[in-house]
This record gives sequence, C-alpha cells and structure tokens, in this order.
Amino acid sequence: MKNITKDFASNLLKAADIKINGSRPWDVKIYQDKLYNRILRQGSIGLGESYVDGWWEAERLDEFFHRALRAKLDRAVKIKRDWKALLFIVGQVLINHQTKSGSQIVGEQHYDLGNDLFEAMLDKRMVYTCGYWKNADNLDQAQEDKLDLVCKKLQLKPGQSILDIGCGWGSFAKFAAERYGASVTGITISKEQVTLGNKLCAGLPVKIINQDYREIQGRFDHIVSLGMFEHVGYKNYRTYMKMVHKHLKDDGLFLLHTIGSLKTVKINEAWIDKYIFPNAMLPSIAQIGKSLEGLFVMEDWHNFGADYDKTLMAWLENFEKAWPQLEPIYGQRFYRMWKFFLAACAGGFRARKMQLWQIILSKNGVANGYTSFR
Repeated sequence: MKNITKDFASNLLKAADIKINGSRPWDVKIYQDKLYNRILRQGSIGLGESYVDGWWEAERLDEFFHRALRAKLDRAVKIKRDWKALLFIVGQVLINHQTKSGSQIVGEQHYDLGNDLFEAMLDKRMVYTCGYWKNADNLDQAQEDKLDLVCKKLQLKPGQSILDIGCGWGSFAKFAAERYGASVTGITISKEQVTLGNKLCAGLPVKIINQDYREIQGRFDHIVSLGMFEHVGYKNYRTYMKMVHKHLKDDGLFLLHTIGSLKTVKINEAWIDKYIFPNAMLPSIAQIGKSLEGLFVMEDWHNFGADYDKTLMAWLENFEKAWPQLEPIYGQRFYRMWKFFLAACAGGFRARKMQLWQIILSKNGVANGYTSFR
C-alpha cells in the first residue's frame, strides 16, 4: 500500500512538473513515507501539519504551491476524510462562527500575536493588506501607492470623516489624515492594534477603538474596509452591508478591499482556519452581489490579485531576515508554520486561485457617473 500511494503521488505531481526528491527549487523532498497516507486522510490539515512537523520540504515553497495549484492538483485528490474533518465541515455550515464573541478569536489568536512580529514583517507603515505594485518596485512604495489609491477612489477631500472598519494599526487612518486632511475613526477587534495604532496616530484627528462592526455609531462621509471582510462570514454578509448603509451619508462612497474566492464556499480552508485565521472565509462575487442587492450601486470593481503575490513574497523576505531576532520569542515550529502560510498564499495568488478586489459602492449612484481611478 505504501508504494502504491507513493507512486500515485509521484504520477499526480508530474502534471505540475514537480518531482519527489528532485533537484529543482520547487521539487519536494520527502522525509517520512507516512506523509502520503496522512495527506490522503487529512487533506490540507495533513499537508500543513506534516510540513510543520518536518516531514517534507521544498526550497521554493511558494513555487511548489504555484505549480500544484495551477495544475489543479487540489481537485485531483479525493480525500478520505476522517470524522474530525467531517465534523469541521458540518460545523462550518450550520453554525455562525462570526458572531460578536466568535469574531474575537481571530483578534486574540492572530492579530495579537505580537507587534514585534508584524513590525518586522510589514512595511514602515505597517499595512497588513495587499500593496499596489503598478508603479512600485519596493514594499514601502507599493503600500503608500495603495493607500493613495484608496483616497483617490473615495475622492477624499479635507475635513471629511471616514470610518475604517478593521483598521489594523492605523496605517490608512494616519495616511488619510496626514495627506488628505481627513478625520478618521478606526475600529478593530485587536487590543494590540488599538494600543500601537493610537500611539502611531498621536496628534492627528484619528481615533482607534476596540469595537465590533455591529456596534458602530454615527454617520460618515466615507467608509473603508481594507482586508477585514474576510472575517465576516457568509451568514453575516447582509448584516454587514446593512450596517455600512446605515452609517454612510447619502452622498458618500464605500470602498471594500477584500480577498475573493473564484467560487462560492461556506467553509474556510481547514489548515488556515486552525492555525492562522480562525473563522475566516473568502467571499465570492455572487455572495458579495447578493449581500449588497437593493442597498448599493456598484460603481467600480478593480481586481489586482496578482499584486498580492509580490506583497506576500516581500513579507516572507522580511520575516526571514528578522527571524534571528524573533526565534527566541516564537520558536522553530512557529517559523515553519508562518513560512508555510506566507508561501502557500503567495503561490495561490500566483496561480490566480485567489483574487484581490477593490469595490466602490454608493447608496444612490454618483451623479453623472463615477470616474474609475487606476
């Protein structure tokens, strides 16, 4: 059985031009023959956990995933799911994991990991979303260009008020206040982000608070959400859009910046859910469309998902450089987990399996039409 499974894996990988124990950077080195059955039984959980356990390696993990996903190997393997995997699927479909209390989990498990980690990995402004690389050749410039792109798409004017849902460490809030003279209220479920964000934005008309989006107060000239919608969950998409509609002024614009899925799903990817972003979920075009029906006019839909590959690889490079200082705090298993996360996501965007959308919505339609900005 062991040889049959290995032969099956070898033949499967040929479609992606990946060799077992080959010499090219994207070839996979296998250190445990038990790996094949583990993956067949556990799917992505088995693949990710076995990597963290040191059962296999690829010099260019990002390129391994790019080739595997481009060849659609994720669809070619029929997983023999165990009872734990089946319970996970049923639970994801039946239960709303993104309630107010459930949404706190990702803040505690991911965004509160440690500001030292994110300061080392991200750009100088600490932007934890996709950069815009159209005219940039480094991460700092790509993130500044993205923030400026958002302001231009909002047609932002001095003195206007903005609500930033999922504001992170205040990178957009600080930029909009400094460069465009806006006043910004940012909300986040991460206590660590609130503390550092308010420190970084000191002296500016910026207020960052620990709050769930369902607790928003007031009305704003514009609303932005940069990389937070992935945590809302399909059971709450309509609620989210109704909240935005309620708190956006009648002539305001809403910019939604989110990773998107090519197909409608109701469950998160299992390994990502367990180790990186608990209770997260990527929306599809259909799900977003249904959630905003009757509430908003869709003014613009911009896809620059290929730029997330470059962003993730820049984060991975920064993480690798900083690891000697981070290792005593986080340990070797965290290193392999985090590298797997960044490289797998980069490969996924490179294979165009995931997208990055910026969507402009208005409540009543922009008079004489909205002018798209790229």
